Amino acid sequence: MILEVAVITIKPGQGKLFETIFPEAEKVISSARGYISHELRRCVETTGKYLLLVRWESLEAHTVGFRTSPKFQEWRGLIGGFFQNPPEVEHYEAVTDHMV
Repeated sequence: MILEVAVITIKPGQGKLFETIFPEAEKVISSARGYISHELRRCVETTGKYLLLVRWESLEAHTVGFRTSPKFQEWRGLIGGFFQNPPEVEHYEAVTDHMV
């Protein structure tokens, strides 16, 4: 399993609308091949900053399967206009998997 970590900054004053539209984008990404789960978190300290965590079966499921598919274009079409700048995206693999 690969964890995609995306730091998203939304244009000023657009956070509530972004959150309203996001459920439509969730339907798109959750239907992608290799998708496992996701969560969206709003930053407490910085207005308009979000953390999107997406679990994929493999790195390629995200970078090749999803990113090169029409679903990605649909996803970006729904939420991309809210981005103040391109999201910072990195991928992580587990070293340990112990949750307390």
